[in-house]
Amino acid sequence: MIVTQLSLTDFRNYENLDVELQRGANLFVGSNGQGKTNLVESLGYLSTLGSHRVSTDHAMIRQGQDSAIVRARLVHGEREILAEVQLNRTGANRAQINRSAIKTRELPRYFSSVLFAPEDLALVRGEPSGRRRFMDELLILRSPRMSAVIADYERVLRQRNTLLKSARNARGDLSTLDIWDERLVAFGSEIITARSSLLDELSPEVTEAYSTIAGADHSARLSSYLSIFASTPDDEKMDATATRSGTLDSFMVAEGFRASLGRLRRSEVDRGITLAGPHRDDVVFELNGMPARGYASHGESWSFALSLKLASAAVLRRESSSGDPVLILDDVFAELDESRRVRLADAVGDFEQVLITAAVFDDVPTQLVGTVVRIRSGQVIENDE
Repeated sequence: MIVTQLSLTDFRNYENLDVELQRGANLFVGSNGQGKTNLVESLGYLSTLGSHRVSTDHAMIRQGQDSAIVRARLVHGEREILAEVQLNRTGANRAQINRSAIKTRELPRYFSSVLFAPEDLALVRGEPSGRRRFMDELLILRSPRMSAVIADYERVLRQRNTLLKSARNARGDLSTLDIWDERLVAFGSEIITARSSLLDELSPEVTEAYSTIAGADHSARLSSYLSIFASTPDDEKMDATATRSGTLDSFMVAEGFRASLGRLRRSEVDRGITLAGPHRDDVVFELNGMPARGYASHGESWSFALSLKLASAAVLRRESSSGDPVLILDDVFAELDESRRVRLADAVGDFEQVLITAAVFDDVPTQLVGTVVRIRSGQVIENDE
């Protein structure tokens, strides 16, 4: 799939924008702060319903405006789709496909993209919540129905935590907790199993991508840290019994989840929160046999995060019936030395469409200089094919 046209209205610093894009490499060039990243952020939002930079949609609406519109014309083979989302300061966001209204959460099934940006360094160095969000966004891109499963789990988790807090404050009893436990186990086990299956597919792709970017003498691997198998709810050392690799059996996960809830019941009541489940899990990144978090250098962490995104794109393109995901590289090449720039260019050169942002034109390898779009102060000032 490729994006042939992108239109923005009151999105970030763009009052109105219309830009045509081509198959292959498209390069957005401009000084820092001119709006390059805003362009690719809009496409990232269209496929994931989230921004890689901010946690609220309101930040993407131009100052003084009530709404913003992102509209993209998508083409795969003979099929053409017009996808649109409207972000609103008040009221729910709205979405359309070919001018017909759809539920906003259905947008990701029509457009798939993988975006890498400097913020993704936090996948390696940051908190577990970022890694969980990365896995869940990829799950939803692969299977949009997982969006509802994750939403149901979060709803049950909130209700269960409310019940635990009321019991802690001696204002309620736990007579209905078993019912919420079963719902939590049902939705949570599906998420844990789906994540483990995804990680099983990602791991060899990450190993290959990291070797391609950094050289064959480096080895990267992934494994799951599952709180339902941890010996204590606050085990910062991540004991070996809670670290798993490979696809997990759904029955084993459900039984393990139930057992952990029973084991932790007293601690949960004392603290008023649910202490085990996919909301407390993590992904362990290892580089040359050592945890990447805390051991990897800046350059190694950067390459690992980039490898995660390339692996994601490889998994999505293998399963997609609508062609490759659009691969977006936001300000990537400035952080890479010459050899890694060339290796990365070789690794992404066969994708149907690659969108690249750069402050310095010469940072981008010549094989990725196709259509050039120059950006200044929220406007396209030149578009060269």
